[in-house]
Amino acid sequence: MKKLVLLLLVLVSGFALAACGPQTVGFNESSKIVIYTRDTTSGTRAGFMEGIGFKEASANDSLLAEGFVIQDNNQIFTSMQTDEYGIGYVSLSTLTNQVKGLNFDGVKPTIANVLNDTYGLKRPFMYITRAEGDYPSVEVENLVKAFVAYLGTSDAADIINNNGAIALPTTVTWDSIKSNHPITSLDNSGVTVRFGGSDSIKKVAEALSKAFKPKAGNFIAEHDHTGSGDAYKRTWDSAIKDTSVGKDVGFSSRAFTESEIAGSSLAHMGQLSWDAIVAIVHKNNPVSNITGAHLKSIYNGTLKTWKDLIDAQA
Repeated sequence: MKKLVLLLLVLVSGFALAACGPQTVGFNESSKIVIYTRDTTSGTRAGFMEGIGFKEASANDSLLAEGFVIQDNNQIFTSMQTDEYGIGYVSLSTLTNQVKGLNFDGVKPTIANVLNDTYGLKRPFMYITRAEGDYPSVEVENLVKAFVAYLGTSDAADIINNNGAIALPTTVTWDSIKSNHPITSLDNSGVTVRFGGSDSIKKVAEALSKAFKPKAGNFIAEHDHTGSGDAYKRTWDSAIKDTSVGKDVGFSSRAFTESEIAGSSLAHMGQLSWDAIVAIVHKNNPVSNITGAHLKSIYNGTLKTWKDLIDAQA
C-alpha cells in the first residue's frame, strides 16, 4: 500500500511540474534575460524589430531594455553557444544545431515555411552595384554585369538554397545566357571584384562568387562584409566609394531606404533572395516557441527574467 501511495505521489508531482511549463535541469528561470541585438544600421535588426511590432526600435537604442549587447551576426551566434541566459537573432542562413532556433508563433524557421509564407519573420536580401562607367576597369564592370545575370539563373538558385537563403523562382540557366557575356570566356585571373555590405549575406555571397569564378575566367573575389548600411555607401557614396574600402557589389539584408534609392539608380539594384530571421537561445534553454509580442516585451524590458517569459507563455 505504501509503495502504491509513493508511486501516486511521484506521478502527481510529475504532472504538476509539466503543468508549470518547460523544464530543463540546471536552468535558473529567475535569471535575467540578456538581450543581444545588431547595431542600428543592420538590415537584420530592421527586419527583426519590424517583424515583432517594434519598428521604432530599429534605429533607436534608447527604446531597448537596459544592459543590451550589440554584436554582429556571427558574434551573436557564438554568444548563444555560451550564454545560457541570453537571447539574440540571426539570419536563417547562419542557424545550426549549435544553438536553439525558436519557433515563431508556433512555426518552425525553415526554408519550406518561408516559401509557403507561414513563417512570419522574413526579409529580402538585396544587391546593389556601382553606376555605369564607375568601375576600376572595363573588365571589372563586365564581370559584375555577368555576375548579376548569373544571380538570376537556376544555377545560382541552387547555391542560394544550399546556403540557407531562399532563391527567387527562375528557369533560366547560365549556359543559356553566358554568350551574352564574352568577358567570362577570357582569362580573368588578374582581375579583382570587390564584394561587401551585409555580413548576414556573407555566407551566401561567398558561395555564389566561388561557384561563379570558374565560369568567368577565375577572377579574384574579394569579400569584406561590414553591414547593410555599407552596401550603398561603398558603391555610390562619393565620399567613400573611391577609397580603399570601395566595393563593386554591395549586399543588404533589408530593402534599401528611400534616401539610398534617391541617391542611386533602380537599374543597379535588385533582390537576390528571401531570408528568415530566427530568434536564438542557448541549447539548454527550455523555451522552444515565442511570439512577436513576447519578443517585443523582452526587448523593451517588460519581461525581465526567463520566469517572466515562461509565466507569460503559460
